[in-house]
Amino acid sequence: GTTVDHGCMAPVASFLEVFRRRGVPLSVAEARVPMGAHKRTHIEMLTRMEPVAARWLAVHGRPASPADVDAMFEEFVPLQIACLEEHSAPIEGVVETVRALRARGLKIGSTTGFTRAMMDVLLPAARARGYAPDVAVAATDVPAGRPFAFMCLKNVIDLGISSVESCVKVDDTLIGIEEGLNAGMWTVGVTLTGNEVGLSKPDLDALAPGARAVLASRARARMRAAGAHYVIESVADILPCLDDIQSRLARRERP
Repeated sequence: GTTVDHGCMAPVASFLEVFRRRGVPLSVAEARVPMGAHKRTHIEMLTRMEPVAARWLAVHGRPASPADVDAMFEEFVPLQIACLEEHSAPIEGVVETVRALRARGLKIGSTTGFTRAMMDVLLPAARARGYAPDVAVAATDVPAGRPFAFMCLKNVIDLGISSVESCVKVDDTLIGIEEGLNAGMWTVGVTLTGNEVGLSKPDLDALAPGARAVLASRARARMRAAGAHYVIESVADILPCLDDIQSRLARRERP
């Protein structure tokens, strides 16, 4: 939703399937609510959401237990791995933008709610299509995933960055913006290509201009409410944000 997989489509079907197997239907909107979290945490958060918890109780006569979450996560992993390559295409404009960022001497890091095993599939597939970050940290590489700052800070260490205030965290999920803020970084929320709108590129392009504008406005408001310093429709729009951040740093402003 930020750099690959327009609309953040890959995880949704897998979440729907593991809950379907338990007789507890999820809507796509519900499945997207915790997006960006470690995938086991995502499943656990879904079981605690009031409508989902009520459905689970009606079917099973008890709340979902940690053992239930573990079992669903165990089933989720192969489902997710099986579809990652299919959804590994860089979002339009990302490859060119990353090239422009590197021409400025910038380094590219990545954080994710995926596990290392999932990233071992996704990274080579994305690289073959033109996108390869300098460092990619998975949720299982650190003590805890989003909204904790650990993945961002491991990027700082692995990339050899001298201070977090020179870092910019770009994300299409609200919890990813929170992650960046917790790390002390500038944050940029992405709207149209990511989880907040949640549409593939063909579906997004098929929208009437008015409908597209409404979705963009809602996503922008949610990103702003989450604390994003900047909000853009796509990573392809990020260069003016970086110019402004450079000016603010020169004035001794900090995130």
